Amino acid sequence: MNSRPAQTLADSIAAAQAWWRDAGVDMVFGDEPVSWLAEKAPAKAVAAVPVRPVPPPEPTIPPIGGERSAWPDELAAFNQWWLAEPSLGQASSTPRVPPRGDHSASVMIIVPMPEAGDTDSLLAGPQGRLLGSFVKAMGLSPDRAYFASALPQHIDMPDWERLSSQGLGEIITHHVQMVNPGRLIVFGTGILPLVGHDPAQGTPAIGKFAIQGGSLPLLASYAPGRLLDHPLLRASLWRRWLEWTDGDTR
Repeated sequence: MNSRPAQTLADSIAAAQAWWRDAGVDMVFGDEPVSWLAEKAPAKAVAAVPVRPVPPPEPTIPPIGGERSAWPDELAAFNQWWLAEPSLGQASSTPRVPPRGDHSASVMIIVPMPEAGDTDSLLAGPQGRLLGSFVKAMGLSPDRAYFASALPQHIDMPDWERLSSQGLGEIITHHVQMVNPGRLIVFGTGILPLVGHDPAQGTPAIGKFAIQGGSLPLLASYAPGRLLDHPLLRASLWRRWLEWTDGDTR
């Protein structure tokens, strides 16, 4: 009877290795030839991921006119502020020109800017003569009209979109509220967004101008320079005025 203990798996593997070692086989052989001197293939270069630079933050554009709490509440003080407030100045060598007229005028007229030749008086040139004739045709005396401009000085190409983003429209609203006119006429498509008018509605147009505690009747028309060059536009403005007032020019 065989009394030898059963071999473990480890004993079997060791015995097999010893058998092959005694037979002179102490290496691993393969059927396929191997080039031991072959150069290793270069590692693939990893494409560098471009790093996008982080853009600097947008500079904060200060509001035009400074702090609203410092805006004058009376027309006389407003005129002085209009001529002296640094943020209202534009890149132009032309002088600033104040508005003209009295409180509670029958109609307030707003144009984009003074005429190129204005110095002491707003709209002293051909555009002013055109609007003066229009006021007389309304049946109003000159002292019943208030003339103002969206900008205090004449410049060649105003950036109305930038000026709007800086709060110029709020200054215009403040000005209108101080004047408290019976009606408001705005000349110039570029400044219509500053008075809350949607340019997509077309020009001229009749609407309302919102002020604190209510609204004013608003008539929008083309810039005075364009009206000077186009008699048909002047005729259209007059027809729209009659439609707007329905014969009441008080």
